[in-house]
Formats: sequence, structure tokens, C-alpha cells
Amino acid sequence: MSITTSQGLRRLRIFAVAATALTLVGAALSAPTSAHAPAADEIPGVDEIVSSPNIRQVANLPKEGPLATGVNSDIAFQGKYAYAGNYNGIAIYDISKPRKPQLVSQVLCPGGQNDISVHGDLLFLSTDSSRNNDSCSSVGQSATIKESWEGIKIFDISDKAHPVYVKSVETKCGSHTHTLVPGKDRKSVYVYVSSYFPDDTFPDCQKPHDLISIIKVPVKAPTEAAVVGTPNLFPDGGNGTDNYSFETTGCHDITAYPALNLAAGACMGDGLLFDISKPEAPRVLDRIRDTVNFAFWHSATFNNAGNKVVFTDELGGGVGAECNDTVGPDKGADAIYNIQGRGDNRHLVFKSYYKIPRTNADTENCVAHNGSLIPVPGRDIMVQAWYQGGISVWDFTNSAKPKEIAFWERGPVNADTPTFGGAWSAYYYNGFIFSNDQKGLDVLEVNDSRLWGAEQVRLGQLNAQTQTAY
Repeated sequence: MSITTSQGLRRLRIFAVAATALTLVGAALSAPTSAHAPAADEIPGVDEIVSSPNIRQVANLPKEGPLATGVNSDIAFQGKYAYAGNYNGIAIYDISKPRKPQLVSQVLCPGGQNDISVHGDLLFLSTDSSRNNDSCSSVGQSATIKESWEGIKIFDISDKAHPVYVKSVETKCGSHTHTLVPGKDRKSVYVYVSSYFPDDTFPDCQKPHDLISIIKVPVKAPTEAAVVGTPNLFPDGGNGTDNYSFETTGCHDITAYPALNLAAGACMGDGLLFDISKPEAPRVLDRIRDTVNFAFWHSATFNNAGNKVVFTDELGGGVGAECNDTVGPDKGADAIYNIQGRGDNRHLVFKSYYKIPRTNADTENCVAHNGSLIPVPGRDIMVQAWYQGGISVWDFTNSAKPKEIAFWERGPVNADTPTFGGAWSAYYYNGFIFSNDQKGLDVLEVNDSRLWGAEQVRLGQLNAQTQTAY
């Protein structure tokens, strides 16, 4: 997520979203006995569930306790557990019975956006909200104060009922998102930290900010975690301000494919393809721009073969109504790129855009957001969250002609006033789709012959930004 504000007000964007999200608190969860497929231009009623006939909701756990007023964010998976980020902290769910998930524990640890990932007994949490210290009892404090803190928090999750906060690592401009890259020796894991929006008034976030921070974490000694590099990905300064796209002042998100030594970076005004064969020294192979239709390069997903990348454009920063006829089909969408060439000559070639084919209300925040591959043999299919645009399952096997094969969504949170809500993340994990929606954890099941074979794939762990070869 990236809310469009002036650079000088960077740290206020998180609290603005959180305040908007408070309008969701106390709203009744709509749970109709059935869902119907609307026409492309039909707007469902408030909280009305609509879907294609091949997908259904099988469970929902509403937010509760200290996380009830926070914005739900990303999800990671390990074994029979789902780890859900929230601007107020972490929720751990037992999903051994996906149709009956159970809350195991919650950790109150404010610090948006609390992007989350797991590795062994370690959990990593991004803090991109300037705090007065690195504790879980910290409060917001201006980034203009040198002593303010933001970065990565590390937890020991060997006891799922009682996670323990063990280490913090401060990084330049904080950590909006992060990506795990396992070390070749398996003794360490690297954390690629993405952050952006520097300002001359921020002592720890100065211009230019053309870099990412790389943290090395010894798996058996996480308290020794430290920044080992801040590689400059944009020696020429990156995309400027004289076009439709955001100025590049850092990266929003990076997706790694360690088995292929590749990563794709979504960096505000630029898209990157780079080599991570040496995790501490990533090398840029190609850089692309779309100054006509892409406002904010937000995230990336490789296909299983590693010869395509889907980039997303988070037009409107996640709070705008971007799924309507005024915006059209090519903005706030996905862009599919094929990877051509070999070795250092690999480059990205644009093929097409994909956007959900339904009109959303002007009160609904809707734009391309977080998703993952569905492991269908021989096909390129992914599931993706679109905030109040719901969840879309779509096929990009033919890069030039992507098509939707299933969808599920709730109607507007509010039919009269623009109100933040909807699905932040939607990921496929061991036979089911799990979505961190502002209504809580949703579990969906798809029944479609085009997904044949995916149900046979069983993973022990899933961090969507660290892709596994199926």
C-alpha cells in the first residue's frame, strides 16, 4: 500500500488510512447464504456478497481484540499456521482445518504497515511509521526527530501462543515492505528492505534515496542481525517528475525467486529485473518504465517458469476509487512482461494489461494489489486482492490475452461516502485462498477444472514475496 501524499507528509499517510479504517469498526459482517454473479456494470448492495459460481467463501474470522481497530495488511504461511499483519500488530491463526480457522494468539505492536514474513522460527515485521522507540509499546513521533525509530522487528515464533520480540534493526526511511532471500549456506537469511519518500527534514531518510537496505540475519543467532549493505539501484536517480509516474525515490516492493537467482522490483516510477546470485550485491539486469499508464509500481509476481513478471500499479495509493469507467482498463491495473534473452542480456518486454472487468462504486477503494500464483501445472494463474474490488482469479498463460476465471467480492462498505475497506492480500496456500480483508480473515475455495492439479501441491511455507518453484 502507498497512499499518495506530498513527500514532506510521508509519515502521516499510515495514520490517515488507519483513521479512515475506523469507520469499519462495529459494522455488521454480511453473510448471505448464497452469492450471485452480477453484470459487469452492476454495483452490489452494501456488504452484499457476489461471485462467480466456481468460488465460495467457506470461513470468516472477524478482527478482534487489540487488532480490531487496525488495518489488516499482509499474510505469511508456515505449516498449519497463517500469520496476518495488522497496523496494530500480528495475529496467528491455526488453519489446519481451513473451513474452521482458529485464532491462536495476537501481539499488540503498532507500527504500520506491519508487512510480515516467516522463516523457520523467525517472524519479520516491517515498521514504516516513525516511532519514539523500537518497542511494541512505542508511540508515533515525527521523523524530523533524530531519535525516532523505524525498520525491521524480529520475533521468535517457536511458541505460536507466545511470540517473543528478540531484535530490531533500524533502516533508512524505515521498512514499508521487505523480502526474504535465504542464504546459500542456509545459516543466514537476508532481508531486502524497501522504503521510499525521503525528505531533507528527516535525519534518517535523506535525499537521494536510490537504495534498498539489506539485513543479514544468522538463523540461530537472530540478535546478531545487522544491515550489511545499501546498494544503489538507481545511479542516475531513477524516474523523474515530468511524467505520469511517481518520481523514483526508493522501492515499494521486491519479489525474489531464489531458485532462479532473480528478483523483480516495483520501485515507484520504475520496474526492475535483477540478479541476486550474490544476495549482498544484487545487480540490475533491466529497468522499465510506463509513463503513460503506470502511476506507482507497487509489486511483482513471477510465473513458475520464471520467464514472466506481473507488475501492479497502485494508482491512488490504495485509497482511491480506480475501478470505474472514468479510470478505464489500463490504469490501476496489472502489466504482464515476458523475460527475454539470457544471462546478463535478459530484459523485460511488455505484453498486456489486466484489470478486473467489473465496475465498482465511486465510494469503493479499488486497485491492483497483493496476490500469488496458483500452482496449476503448465498454466500461469494467480489470485489477487483488489481491496473493495474483491478477489480475482485470472489466467495469464497467454501473456497477450489474460482472462479472469473466478471472482468474489463484497459490495461497498458505504454506498454514500468513500470509505476504506476490502481485501489487502489474497494468497493461495495448500488448496484454499486466504484473504486478509478489513472484515477479517476470509477463506475461499475454488472449484474449477482449469485449476486441476493445484490441490496436489503442498507447501511447508509461503512468503508471497519469496517465490518457490513448484
